[in-house]
Amino acid sequence: MRIAYCVKTRRINRRANYRIAAFAGMTRGVAVPCFAESFRLRFLLRRGFGECKATADKSEDRPATAKRRIVRNIILLAPNRRYKRTVAHIKEDDYTSAMMSIGKQEKSTFKKTLLVFNCHEAWVWQLVALGYKLDIIVGLAGQYKKSWDKQMRPIPPDSRLISLPEALRSNTNYYCIITHNAADLLDIKSRAEPRLMVIHSTLEGRRMEEESDIKPEKMREILHKYLNLVGGHAVAASELKGKSWGFTEDVVPFCADPAEYPAFSGHKACGLRICNFIQSRKKILLWDFHKKSFDGLPVKLVGHNPGMSGITATKNWDELKKTLQCHRFYIHTAEPNLEDGYNMATIEAMAAGLPVLGNKHPSSPIKHGVSGFLSDEANELHKYAQILLEDRDLAIKMGREGQKTVAEHFSRSKFKKDFLKSIETARQKQQIREKCLSPPNKSGG
Repeated sequence: MRIAYCVKTRRINRRANYRIAAFAGMTRGVAVPCFAESFRLRFLLRRGFGECKATADKSEDRPATAKRRIVRNIILLAPNRRYKRTVAHIKEDDYTSAMMSIGKQEKSTFKKTLLVFNCHEAWVWQLVALGYKLDIIVGLAGQYKKSWDKQMRPIPPDSRLISLPEALRSNTNYYCIITHNAADLLDIKSRAEPRLMVIHSTLEGRRMEEESDIKPEKMREILHKYLNLVGGHAVAASELKGKSWGFTEDVVPFCADPAEYPAFSGHKACGLRICNFIQSRKKILLWDFHKKSFDGLPVKLVGHNPGMSGITATKNWDELKKTLQCHRFYIHTAEPNLEDGYNMATIEAMAAGLPVLGNKHPSSPIKHGVSGFLSDEANELHKYAQILLEDRDLAIKMGREGQKTVAEHFSRSKFKKDFLKSIETARQKQQIREKCLSPPNKSGG
């Protein structure tokens, strides 16, 4: 008996998501092991001349011999042409092996794919932890680079870079679409897959950067209405950012892995701060306080900062790791009402083993005197910086405490677990929306 069937790769469940084409050798319905045993299956028989239908009985009503029927060649044919044909050879009279083998084939052949808008390469890189394929949309309006910025991260494995028009035309049935703002949601409105919007900034900080005249309440209301309309779900990168937009049910902080960084040396008696577009974010970053606190001290600034001479980004991620490895301490200052007491670069610096200096902030992951120093007095923070510049061993000791904090609160495994839940929530909301929009079933009398 030779059975071939098409599997809709994204919805392998107990619904009628399978198109079956059965060929010569089958004269009556047979329970094929890849399907849920408790369901009735409809097979479309094709013999080159005409068609007929047959229905498999519920497997629990069939004798054991029927379950152990010979299945020699099962060919999985994915409707998406990107997938290759896979042939599973199943031993005769081995029903259990058949089920296990087909399950493995489906798992390896039909890997889930996310469609991701590129907002920030370092953040998108984290999605590698999920184990999904990534289609990353680059070349979006308003971005300072037309493609992936390899100075920040290499292109993620098992991913491809595509344009927005290519994403809109793609035949891929995406498991979820990852967006980062209302513009992304509007750009992808013609696609039907579940949507997840990641909130990376506070509402107040966003308005300040964009110099928007729209009232915060109006911006918040518009976003909530649109997400409800499209059945989308919002996840915030921090509690502060989620609260500012009115989305507090789901918070997934970013992650870092100390194992990805070389052993900290701190041999350069120099502070470090990694920051992009400082000119437009001076109030958010408490830039005046930063300059006053570290005036006269050796501090290196790294990042994309047009208009600020002498400040450049590293050539690639490896160089960034080496930069983190050799500097004595890291700096992060931020206005508590506009930004968190840490950002992604701060967590990466902690993972690399640097102690952190900054202002006092309710959301700071730094323990004062343990993994760094915090103060709202510029003169006092200046003194703490001098202490670390003169005491490399203290910097190493504090940096190790910071690595413990990262491992406990910002681990890759925690990010993976929590973000996968966010994706499933987005999918559930999409299903609820589809049910609400679908017309009621009309039962015949």
